This record gives sequence, structure tokens and C-alpha cells, in this order.
Amino acid sequence: MDTIAILDFGSQTSQLIARRVREAHVYCELFPYDAPAEQILALRPKGFILSGGPASIYQTGAPSVPDYVLESGLPILGICYGMQALTHALEGRVAASTRPEYGPAEIEVLTEDPLLPAGKQPVWMSHGDRIEIPPPGFHVSARSENSPIAAISDNLHKRYGLQFHPEVSHTPGGGEILRTFAVEICDAQLEWTPESIVENTVKRVKVQIGDQRVIAGVSGGVDSSVAAALVQRAVGDQLTCIFVNPGLLRHGEPEAVVQALGENLGARLIAIDATETFLDALSGVTDPEDKRRIIGEKFIRVFEAQARKAGQARFLVQGTIYPDVVESSAPDRRVAARIKTHHNVGGLPPDLDFELVEPLRYLFKDEVRAVGLALGLPESLVWRQPFPGPGLAVRCLGEITLERLKRLRVADKIVIDELQTAGLLRDKTAQAFAVLLPVQSVGVMGDQRTYAETVAVRAVTTDDFMTADWARLPLPVLARISNRIVNEVPGVNRVVYDITSKPPATIEWE
Repeated sequence: MDTIAILDFGSQTSQLIARRVREAHVYCELFPYDAPAEQILALRPKGFILSGGPASIYQTGAPSVPDYVLESGLPILGICYGMQALTHALEGRVAASTRPEYGPAEIEVLTEDPLLPAGKQPVWMSHGDRIEIPPPGFHVSARSENSPIAAISDNLHKRYGLQFHPEVSHTPGGGEILRTFAVEICDAQLEWTPESIVENTVKRVKVQIGDQRVIAGVSGGVDSSVAAALVQRAVGDQLTCIFVNPGLLRHGEPEAVVQALGENLGARLIAIDATETFLDALSGVTDPEDKRRIIGEKFIRVFEAQARKAGQARFLVQGTIYPDVVESSAPDRRVAARIKTHHNVGGLPPDLDFELVEPLRYLFKDEVRAVGLALGLPESLVWRQPFPGPGLAVRCLGEITLERLKRLRVADKIVIDELQTAGLLRDKTAQAFAVLLPVQSVGVMGDQRTYAETVAVRAVTTDDFMTADWARLPLPVLARISNRIVNEVPGVNRVVYDITSKPPATIEWE
């Protein structure tokens, strides 16, 4: 399959470059800029894209363009720092800008260019350095008010540089620029489709598993469900799915998992209700990191016990997706502080003896959904609202009890039901949910003074979940949600709406 290799110099938006290329139905992979040459060249790439990054190319020790990229003779597109690194490598000159440029800008295309449409267009800039002299053989193809050299081109060698970021949504024509580079300039074939993904993945899984037995832990989430469905397509009855209900799922989800996988998919399914086990382990715990650690460890042990009962299996299916892989191998972005512990990052304990099968390892979330639909999974499962691995534990702030979980579960269902009724799910909100706060306040119900808990409603819009904005829900919808929660959820007398974007906040509260 034709491939574009993307070298990551530490940009926060490198994954978006890969997503935009994939959206053009061209396969690509994202590598650290210093990944071994043989690893990248083994894919026989049709071209290279060099990402942005936080460094200054003229500083000692700054990341540079690998020699094999320049020696390959293949098309190259440098973006922001990638453009500056390409310029530096080819003997142009880069220097600090007298005025950094961050945010929206307008470029003017100066010459006919195969990569850029003629005229003026809005773009997104984020740089403190700029090109002062292009490399020999390059001409200036675009400028902006603050960047006299906003794009450069060497059409003879098919080498291009963009000072702006075409991958972000703030550059409206950026997706087409990346498509043009991949398809028109690199001549990559449009082979990356849901059907081809299913076909290639099934072949790969068959080879890996052979005639051995395999188990899959399923949660009802789209990742684990699609991973199990792909393996089921590949090896059939060699797969056993294990569903552990920790008592931390949303309303109706345990039943939906059994129906979707056991009845619709026809998979061999073992369903275990471990609510009491998890709640006992979480008793008195309030710290969010402790909650995540306890839930992760307990899940592994409960799952392991059920796996042993199911019979000896050599392989374990894991729903790792491409962003997990990229983040674990990304170059230093100089922002190494841990935000939160992810339930599926860090691998399995050394005493859990399985070989991993990761059928989604090279897929983004939107690609996982497309594959799920191609496999025939129900839309209700494929488009399930994103849900954290530790479940309602990270939306039930403070101590977790059966009573508080019931309270949260009802409130959350009200939020989803009202948004569904108003036609505001999927296209209008990427994620929406209720959060139960350990904050009590005074209220009045039926002429009686109350002292009860607070529910926060969170709804966000986002294309990639790397950034998000709070959803501007219609006031009548918020009013209905609030009215229903305080009337239908015992122990709650106040509802608030979270109007914080990501960043500075995260989407989840814990």
C-alpha cells in the first residue's frame, strides 16, 4: 500500500497531519524524526512530510532533517519548523523573527504553484523564527503580512515548505493542500478505505494467531468492540470475549454489551458482574489517580481469573489505537508532565502472560468507527459517546458509593436523553455527560430546606479531542435537563453547566 512518512519534530498537531492525509484515503505513518532509517524506508514511502516543532533550527542540538530523507529523491513537504529545518539543511538561512506570528493570518500566493491555490487565503501561523533566504533552487511562492516568505517551492525536485499549519481546522484549505501533496505530487494511490482496512487487518490477524486460542476483554466501548469484531472475522470460534461489569458503567450498558457482541456479533461471550468487588476496593478512596490505579489493577485480576476459567489462550486482544502508539513514541515536546493516568497505556503486568493482538494499532478513532460500520456493528455501539476506561468513577468526584453511582447514572441518562431528543448528539456535541460533585448546597423543595449534592453538566465540541470547546446548548434544553435532574434524582438540588474549554481544562473532570 502506498505510504506517506511523517517525521514528528515535536509539534502538538503532528497527529492532525496524519489524520488529514488519511482523510484523503492515503495511508501514512507518523515517526519520531530520529527513528531508524530502515524502519521508515521499509514502508517504501512515496514522500515525506516534516512536522512543526518547538525548537529553533539554528540552536546547537536542534533536530535536523535526516540525510536519508534528502538523499531519497522523494517529494518533501516541510511544515513550520519542518520548513525551517529543510531550509537549513539545503543551505538557506533561518533567523529569529523580529515579530513572532501566532494565530490567524492571510497569505497571498505569488506564483503559480502545484501545492497552493491562487489568490489570498486564511491560514494559521505559530512561529517565532522565519526564513530569510530560501535554499538554492527554491522560489518564494507565498507571503503574509508578517512573513515575507510564507511558502517556498522547488518544483524540479518536488520539495516544498509552508510556514503555516495546513493540518489545523483554522486553515480552511489545509486539508486540500495535504491531499494535493500526497495524491498529486507524491502520486500515492487512494487505497486507505474501511473495506481495505478490514481486509488487510483480517489477513494480518490470521497470520499472527494461526490456530491458537485468543481472548478479548470487551467493555462496550467502540475500540474494544471493533477490535473484537475484527478478530472474530479473522478466527471465528477461536475467540472468547470476556465482559467484566465493574458497576461503573452507564445506564443500560451491561445489557447493551451482551446484546451487541453476544447476539449481534455471535461471539462467544462470558459476562461477569463484579460490581461488589470493585466497590469494596474503592471504598473510602477519593484521589482520582488512586481510583484509576485501583480500577486498572482490579480489572486485570478479575479478567485474568475469568480468562483462566475460559481455557488456555495464547493471545489477548487489546483495543490500542494509533494515538496511543504515537504518544508512547513521540519525541520530547518539553511538556512531559502527566495529566492523568490512562487505563490502557503502559502495557500489561509482567505476570499476565499473553501475546498481544492489536488490530486497531494503526487507526485513528474516526477510522475505528468507519471500520465498525463496515463490519456490521450497530450504529448505537459504533457512535457510543466516549467513555473513560475507569467509567463513572472519574465522573463521581469524591468517595464512590453505590448510592452516589445510582444518582450519577440517572442524571447522566437524563443529559443524554434530552440531547438525543433535541437532535444535539453526534453532529452537535462530540461528548456530553453528567458529573456528580461532592459539593452540597442549600435548596428549597416543597417548602422544605434541603442540603444536597450538585450535578455539573459537561458538553463539548471537537474534531480531534486534542482541543475542545464547550457546546453552546440552547437554553431551553439546559432548562429541561436541570428541571428533570432536580426533580428525578434524589439527593441533588443544584445543576451547573461547565463552560470551560480544553485547554485550560480537560474534557473529563478527573
